[in-house]
Amino acid sequence: MGVELRHLTAFVAVAEELHFGRAAQRLRMAQPPLSQQIRQLEKELGVTLFERNTRSVRLTNAGESFLEPARTVLDDVEDAVGAARAAGRGERGRVTVGFAGASSHETLPLLTRAVRAAHPGLELVMRGQTYADVALARVADGTLDLGFVRLPVNQPGVATRVIEVEELICALPTDHRLAGLDRVPIAELADEPFVSFPSNAGSTLRDALVKACVAGGFSPRVVQEAPDSYTILALVAAGVGVTLTLTSCQHIQQTGLVYRRLAGEPTRLRAALAWREDNINAALHTVLGIAETALPTPD
Repeated sequence: MGVELRHLTAFVAVAEELHFGRAAQRLRMAQPPLSQQIRQLEKELGVTLFERNTRSVRLTNAGESFLEPARTVLDDVEDAVGAARAAGRGERGRVTVGFAGASSHETLPLLTRAVRAAHPGLELVMRGQTYADVALARVADGTLDLGFVRLPVNQPGVATRVIEVEELICALPTDHRLAGLDRVPIAELADEPFVSFPSNAGSTLRDALVKACVAGGFSPRVVQEAPDSYTILALVAAGVGVTLTLTSCQHIQQTGLVYRRLAGEPTRLRAALAWREDNINAALHTVLGIAETALPTPD
């Protein structure tokens, strides 16, 4: 037959009450079935757990030894049931999040802190250096639950919500001939060496840089590539070249580096959260609910 949870429950109740009648009442069952469960348990274990007569019930040495482990098993089961139910409600579980790095400097901590405060049992598994296009692809194939991406998104089955509107700006060495301008005409950068993300990395910022330059009448001459904005801007500060970056990266302050807005109509990029519409991970939907307050859609 094997030892079952009902046997452990019955044993603990009798051991704590030391009275079959009170234990049966506590378990909301009749006394004969309770006595039968104790006999089945003793038979399975091959030991006597209680010494009983018409006047008293007490634990044997075997019963005393069995009591704490039995309580532990029941507590563990209760914890497991609670964990499963909490996960079903989205209060526990794991959500994998892909983000690019520097451009998520402000938004990502707002989300992680809000999730931690609301539901400490939720685990956010962070995947850094995930460029927007890569994050979108991994959300679409189910590798990521949630991704920080940029619009437009034309991936079937993927939902998005805008969390930030960013502007494309210019980053220059402080001694650059254009550093004294309040706004830099992009055509003035036609002959400049550029530093940017790798062309095959799936970076929407690299794409935006190229499109802005082409719209300004030239193709950018990229002399060096780097995997993240921190390195790119360090190279700009070192005089290797110039770059176009985002207002969300202006927190990166280095000696030898200045930011300037571009002349003319600003180029804006919309940062968004992306997730699969058919993702059944309850924890994800809890995080999305928290994100609506922590990262509201801008006006």
